[in-house]
Amino acid sequence: MLAQQPVIILKQNVERTQGYEAQRSNIAAAKALAEAVRSTLGPRGMDKMLMDGTGDVTITNDGITILDEISVQHPGAKMVIEVSRTQDEEVGDGTTTAVILVGALMEYAESLLNKKIHPTVICRGYRMGMQKALEILQSMATKTDAYNKVILKKIVQTAITGKSIEDVKEKISEISVDAVMKVASRDGRKVTVNEEDVKIKKHTGATMDDAALIMGVVIDKARVNQEMPRSITNAKVALVQKELEIKKTEVKSKIRISSTEQLEEFAEQERNALKEMADAVAASGANVLLCQKGIADAAQFYLAKAGVLAIEDVPESDMKFAARSLGATIVTKAEDLKKSDLGIAEKAEEVDDEEMVIISGAKNPKTVTILLRGSTYYLVDELERAVVDATRVVMDVMEDELFVPGGGAVESELTVRLREYAVKVGGREQMAIEAYADAFTSIPIALAENSGYHPIDKLVELKKAHAEGKKNFGLNVYTGKLVDMQKEGVIEPIRCKRQAIQSSGEAVEMLLRVDDMMVSQSGKGGMPEPME
Repeated sequence: MLAQQPVIILKQNVERTQGYEAQRSNIAAAKALAEAVRSTLGPRGMDKMLMDGTGDVTITNDGITILDEISVQHPGAKMVIEVSRTQDEEVGDGTTTAVILVGALMEYAESLLNKKIHPTVICRGYRMGMQKALEILQSMATKTDAYNKVILKKIVQTAITGKSIEDVKEKISEISVDAVMKVASRDGRKVTVNEEDVKIKKHTGATMDDAALIMGVVIDKARVNQEMPRSITNAKVALVQKELEIKKTEVKSKIRISSTEQLEEFAEQERNALKEMADAVAASGANVLLCQKGIADAAQFYLAKAGVLAIEDVPESDMKFAARSLGATIVTKAEDLKKSDLGIAEKAEEVDDEEMVIISGAKNPKTVTILLRGSTYYLVDELERAVVDATRVVMDVMEDELFVPGGGAVESELTVRLREYAVKVGGREQMAIEAYADAFTSIPIALAENSGYHPIDKLVELKKAHAEGKKNFGLNVYTGKLVDMQKEGVIEPIRCKRQAIQSSGEAVEMLLRVDDMMVSQSGKGGMPEPME
């Protein structure tokens, strides 16, 4: 009797999905997310308008931005979004491609599951296909010099074409390449770039064409006193951590003053102490002061009198960035300042009617700032996303010194070559490898659809061209013709493609191995259901 009674081991608010239904659920989630971003792919991709819970609106075609704004509950969908996030963190571009690949791989896996192919066999075939795809990708790569500016600009233009910044594409390409080249360092044969050495600052006002590369630092603060100079040439910049104020004692204390003379004497001592701080700044030779804490009114007066442009409450991150950019040393207090601690720049200037001071013209900056402008927050935000992508792809190519053709050429080549490889493998794995190969057609299909061309026609043309050995041929989305993408200058970092192949393949394998999902539904009431 006891053996026939149901045993309840899960809480009443846990929803459980098992077996094929669990796999179908994950497949549906992956396909839904891929469909959500598919129309944004390529130079002629569309934008999405997103509004969060607070009413803030975002207009973008950036894959990771769209997926981050989508509120999802499904665990499989969250894993797909994590693929996109990893792609963004590791290489900076190709987030949409990675998600579309996951969706396509899951869709083809579904057809194999319907044919009673076991998930383990599908995973094994997919893994074999992924390893072969990485080999084929490497064989397609072209070597370049890390400092080949022509190639780097083409890489950037490929990455940002199709975003809402077409009018300034040339300028943004120039700025992004120059910024990364300036902070890159070569150790023997290897080039390394620290992405934190390129800071992006954005301000509304003016136009996108007013974007600029600053060999120095931009502080989002105004000078503390209007009597201070607005602009200084041959800037000598002091960086001070502690406040230029009379610090309050840590213990409670009272001062008994019985006459106006005593009050005046006390105030005079305070003024003298603040004057000594200001005089120490001026005596060091500094004419610009960045202070991490506050600056008292009296100290402001004396600094203004000495012709010093001072900024208070500067964030610690900006202080460290300024130190590297200007060659300055951060000191604890003003009295510690020496001439050797100062950073050197050609100019320090407060921008009219804006809380922004630009310190530019550093001699040999280890860090640089890209200043972005635009008429609206939406434009500036989208411009920032484009520049982040641009600088990251430049870093990728400079470090790897390898690039591959764009325009769906890589994916078309992988489809043809992987199908040839599948025949040699044989067995049930052959079906999985062929499905893996066909999943790559999702990229040229999306490019064709988003450009207004018939996807099947273009896919047939691409397969024919690649079967004939034209491995660099892809779709020119503006003319509809198949061209050599490398000669057209449509090229991408190999790292972006490699990461998309690896992360999508690994995520799909994890999802396909799931045959049981238990999801806690918070706030769900009712009696517990028996578990057989």
